[in-house]
Amino acid sequence: MKKKVQYLVDGITKDIIAYLMKDNNLDLPSAVSLFHNSETFEKLSDESTGLYIESSAYVYEILKVELKMGKIL
Repeated sequence: MKKKVQYLVDGITKDIIAYLMKDNNLDLPSAVSLFHNSETFEKLSDESTGLYIESSAYVYEILKVELKMGKIL
């Protein structure tokens, strides 16, 4: 993964982990594990999806749907 893409993925990941901690009352290790084991994180890390150029809030909405439905729609 290119450095610029990795930087953007890291920034979104940091924000989403903070959202998970706040919205779901999770501790840091639980929030990290939840996100890193999600299909959303897999797609975010895949440069070909272009998801890394979206806002953290947009990616978080995708994650919330995945967590509710068990998959990305």
